[in-house]
Amino acid sequence: MEIAVNVLLTIVGLVILCFGGSWLVSGGVAIAKKLRISQMIIGLTIVAYGTSTPELAASMAAIVGSHTDLILGNVVGSNISNIGMVIGVCAVISTLVVKKVTTRKEVPIMIGVTLLLIAMSVDGEISQYDGIILVAGLIAFTAYTLSRAKKERNEATEDSAATKTPVPRAIALIVIGAALLYFGGFLTVENAVLIAENLGISETVIGITIIAIGTSLPELITSVIAIRKGHTDIGIGTIVGSNIYNILMILGISSVITGIAVVP
Repeated sequence: MEIAVNVLLTIVGLVILCFGGSWLVSGGVAIAKKLRISQMIIGLTIVAYGTSTPELAASMAAIVGSHTDLILGNVVGSNISNIGMVIGVCAVISTLVVKKVTTRKEVPIMIGVTLLLIAMSVDGEISQYDGIILVAGLIAFTAYTLSRAKKERNEATEDSAATKTPVPRAIALIVIGAALLYFGGFLTVENAVLIAENLGISETVIGITIIAIGTSLPELITSVIAIRKGHTDIGIGTIVGSNIYNILMILGISSVITGIAVVP
């Protein structure tokens, strides 16, 4: 009976994460469109940041609850889900057209960041020093995307820049979405840990599976909606940007707060 309640609360937490992520993204995209930022940049920045927030909320909740084993599993599992599940589902729905600039710049950055994480994991720990390097990489990547946004601002069409969402409503969506993400992340992590303890499953496995797939749902929902509306750039940018932020932002910030052990 206790496990059934934990499973139910985990599902409730994941649903809250999805609503929070969706509202946060909607508000962020509305504000970004007001600034006439191109679709790819919207995907790489506002949407990618927004859809990575569930992973960040789950990781912060894991730190508060001293369940750091969940953090690495969450990030690795989420990135695998983004590529396998999100891109897979989106490709089934519609052919994905990827711009050359994305394959020349953002995709290599994503691969490079992943290889950096592997190299940092060799000694069995993502230390606070490693975290500082990752956060520095986050700052550098953010500066790069802002630079691209400035260069591409004039390329945004009137249609892509138009939005019917008032700025006050967009800000409200961001604030409420962020609050839901934190609460949903806490609820998901705490109950997933209880399930793991009751079933004798390691926290790392739970992080790679239940939490990782659950926190990837905002990326899936956002990308599917964007692609169905013909905004492939937003969908691709969301996936690539989210994978980069998951490592640089989530693992970076988490490991700066407390070193993360790499469990064999």
